[in-house]
Amino acid sequence: MSIQKTYAVLGMGRYGIAVAQELVKSGAEVLAVDDDMNVISSLINVLPLCKCADVTDADAFEQLGMADVDTAIIAMSNSLEATVMAITLCKEAGVKEVIVKCSTEMHRKIFLRVGADRVIFPEKESGIRLARNLLSSGFAEMMELSEDISMIELDVKDEWVGKNLVELSLRKKYSVNVVAIKKGEAVVTEIEPTSPLEKGTKLIVIADVQKIKRLR
Repeated sequence: MSIQKTYAVLGMGRYGIAVAQELVKSGAEVLAVDDDMNVISSLINVLPLCKCADVTDADAFEQLGMADVDTAIIAMSNSLEATVMAITLCKEAGVKEVIVKCSTEMHRKIFLRVGADRVIFPEKESGIRLARNLLSSGFAEMMELSEDISMIELDVKDEWVGKNLVELSLRKKYSVNVVAIKKGEAVVTEIEPTSPLEKGTKLIVIADVQKIKRLR
């Protein structure tokens, strides 16, 4: 499966590697960057496009071709200053979405202030889960139950509005088991399978992550 968006992961620690590997595994074009040549050398056979560069240096950053990147994941945690500079350079290069790994609430506020679009706390969201959510369209992984099975929040697609769960036959077609329906902040677990689905609602389902990608 080919993914149209392009990604850059800046910082090849454990979190950055997990994000990059999951994106590549799903067919995305990924630029992996770290300022340690030993780290880059160890990843050459794992990630197709690896570059050694100091992402706080404007000239080096420009040479990476970041202007062609849709989403940048900044996974450096060793320096607040370096992360702020990387966010700034990403935005100046025209990167559409900048996601930043963060360790404290104070840092989160700073990163959002200087232009980050989204801030991730690693203890709350794994690198693999972040990658899966980036690759998803219309659904977000809520809880990873096993390597393949997750609880997922799934948008009710426009073509499903007015139809019921019996008519859609999601379990048969996509191996999806609906466990609740979410309307705004209200979650309804007593599901009536013959009731028509409403626009703007979400389905909470248990699903095989790979199979549900067919719904994208």
